[in-house]
Amino acid sequence: MKILVLCTGNSCRSQMLHGYLQQLIPAAQVYSAGVETHGLNPRAVQVMAEDGVDISRHTSNLATEYAAVPFDYVLTVCDHARETCPVLPGAATARRLHHSFPDPAQATGSEADILEAFRATRNQIRAYATDFSRTYRPQPGHTAA
Repeated sequence: MKILVLCTGNSCRSQMLHGYLQQLIPAAQVYSAGVETHGLNPRAVQVMAEDGVDISRHTSNLATEYAAVPFDYVLTVCDHARETCPVLPGAATARRLHHSFPDPAQATGSEADILEAFRATRNQIRAYATDFSRTYRPQPGHTAA
C-alpha cells in the first residue's frame, strides 16, 4: 500500500496526516509532498509530539519527486493542492480523496492562539486519519506494502 498526501507547501497539514497514517497503518508506505516546498513547520512538529507522533525527521518534498511511484491513494488536504497538483504518472490509477483542513500556518494572534490553531487542525487530521485507516484498501493492480 502506497499513499501520497499532498498539500500546498508540505509543511504542516500533509506532514501531520503523513505522521498519523504511518502510525495507524504501519504496513503502508506513506509519502507527503507539496506543489511547493515551505520546509517543515516547527509548530507542526511540536503539536504532533504532544500527541505522541514524531515528525521531526520528515522533509518537505515536491510532488514531482514521486512521479514514478505507483500510489494506491492520493490524499489532498487543501483546495490549492487539489486544484494545482501536477500530473503524476505513478498516481494515474490511484484513488483520489480530498478533505480541506484549515491552514494553521495562517493563524494570527499570540503564540498560545497560534498553537491552539495548530492543535485544532491536528485534531481534525487525527480524526480523518483514524477514519481512513479503518476503510483503506489497495487498488487493483497495485500491491500492498
